[in-house]
Amino acid sequence: MTASPTPTQAEPDGSVHVPEDVADLVRRLGATGYLADESLATIVWLALHMQRPLLLEGEPGTGKTALAEAVAAALEIPLIRLQCYEGIDATQALYDWDFPRQILHLRALEAAGTATNVAQAESSLFDERFLLARPVLQALREAPAVLLVDEVDRADDEFEAFLLEVLSTYQVSIPELGTITAATPPVVFLTSNRTREIHDALKRRCLYHWVEHPGLDREVQIVRTRAPEVSQTLAEQVVRVVQRLRDGEALLKPPGVAETLDWARALHRLGTEQLDVAAAAATLGAVVKYREDAQRVRQALDRMLA
Repeated sequence: MTASPTPTQAEPDGSVHVPEDVADLVRRLGATGYLADESLATIVWLALHMQRPLLLEGEPGTGKTALAEAVAAALEIPLIRLQCYEGIDATQALYDWDFPRQILHLRALEAAGTATNVAQAESSLFDERFLLARPVLQALREAPAVLLVDEVDRADDEFEAFLLEVLSTYQVSIPELGTITAATPPVVFLTSNRTREIHDALKRRCLYHWVEHPGLDREVQIVRTRAPEVSQTLAEQVVRVVQRLRDGEALLKPPGVAETLDWARALHRLGTEQLDVAAAAATLGAVVKYREDAQRVRQALDRMLA
């Protein structure tokens, strides 16, 4: 759960400075190193203009999280991330009270003899200074910002219902402080690896896009953009093998774009100019992360690099 310390670029009224058209958004994302195809850039642009959350589904490693990070960088607004997990509830997403500091505060009142009555002492405990804002509350208070709700499919139905309410009103109620409403709705991305189906009600609140692995040409472009030190020849060889691993080898965990980049960088770091069986076998740990996958790939390297 983090917020990136990026400067803020916003209109005088506090709204987000949205790119004029899809081409402008593609250009600005490209400047951050994220190469979006037209269909993905179009749905992002629409989400920005319509102020609607965008649900991104796809296999792990297709760049869903990276897209939210790139949009925050392109718009020059902070990124606030909520990593979902099994058992997460509204408290982890919204706010909590700093219990140790509240205890210290009470002891200080007692020591100073300033606590005139119990009611006053209790009310002073629920002051802003003791409030620990979690990602959703942070995003509502600090907007314009990008709120990334990552891997929402790991959370349960109750948490989805909570998100639905927040994303419908962009406000939350804190009993001791009142209602907090976002002056500007945050730019919201939800990602899902589709380990389970997201509820229809939440999907209806969002725009939707299924994120595919990039094609060969675009993935080579990504490698050359993100790792310009890697030669064109090596980038093409690495990407060609990775794409065959995804499509034809039935791996437990097919490599994502991040693994492609890691593998290309690892080979370059070792001075490899041409990908061969020996170099590929020695560096497989950068691209496959299961023992069974590594064994299967080693047995197939001769065929794939022939």
